[in-house]
Amino acid sequence: MNKPLTYKNYYANIEFDADDRIFVGHLTGITDIVSFHGESVSELVDAFESAVDGYIEMSEKLGVKPQKPYSGKLILRISPEAHAKVAKVAEASGMSINTWLAELIHAA
Repeated sequence: MNKPLTYKNYYANIEFDADDRIFVGHLTGITDIVSFHGESVSELVDAFESAVDGYIEMSEKLGVKPQKPYSGKLILRISPEAHAKVAKVAEASGMSINTWLAELIHAA
C-alpha cells in the first residue's frame, strides 16, 4: 500500500494474508497493540475506523489516556561539522536536509 490509512491522527500498516484472503492492519506509532481486518477495502477502512474509535473509548473507560501517535517530527543534535557535511551532501543531491535525511531513514 502506497498511502497509509489515517483516521483521527492514527495511522495503520496494512498487509494481505493470502492464506485467509483478508487484509490485516495494525496501528502504527503507538506501543499498544491494536489490529483489525477486512475482506474488502471498504470493510478494511470501516474496521480501521472502528478500531481507532474502540481504542479511544476503551482507554477512557479504563481511565488511561490513549497513546498519541508519533508526530513525525524528530529533533536531532549533531556537531556543527557534521551539520555542514549533511548540508553539503543534501545540496549536492538536490534536496533539502530534511528530504535527504527522511529518504535515508526510510531506506534504513
